[in-house]
Amino acid sequence: MLSHEAIWNAIDALASRHGLSASGLARKAGLDPTAFNRSKRTGADGRPRWPSTESIAKVLDATGATIDDFLSVVRHQEQVPHRTIPLIGFAQAGRGGFFDDGGFPVGSGWDEVSFPDGIDEKVYALEISGDSMLPLYRDGDVIIVSPTSSVRRGDRVVVKTTDGEFMAKELKRRTARTVELRSLNPEHEDRALPLGDIAWMARIIWSSQ
Repeated sequence: MLSHEAIWNAIDALASRHGLSASGLARKAGLDPTAFNRSKRTGADGRPRWPSTESIAKVLDATGATIDDFLSVVRHQEQVPHRTIPLIGFAQAGRGGFFDDGGFPVGSGWDEVSFPDGIDEKVYALEISGDSMLPLYRDGDVIIVSPTSSVRRGDRVVVKTTDGEFMAKELKRRTARTVELRSLNPEHEDRALPLGDIAWMARIIWSSQ
């Protein structure tokens, strides 16, 4: 039996395979960008709302997937427990007031994506915008960030400074006084920041490329 949750999780999984958020997949399929939003998956009366066969057909056409591919993803989603996590635009994340002192989103009203359960209690997704992180991350890629994971040299990280600057880098070196960060885009300079200038640093544990 094809469950409502598995169908929607399969759409999210197909989007991730192609480096897209659910809204990005909807745009690519020629649909309204909000067509696959979490709020559209349940009706005003609380009853489950299913994606139309036309929407699924457009998704398959946009991604080059077959109906057998899609059903295979659905069956996998039925076997693996998933949960929803916040999805935040990278540019939006740089504004103040969106994160607590530990680097986790606060408030409500975020867009959401599906993610396998049991990996980390506190993770969230960031949608890359612009080309400042090429060639590693492209515009529209989704990365999963874990504020609670330990960070080691060579890890890719998201850093928020006390001045409100928000960036994705690679941890090059950390001392008692400074944090050295390697830029993911060779056209951008590496950074060395006093430890006191860093509000928080969180490890990137997965990306949709």
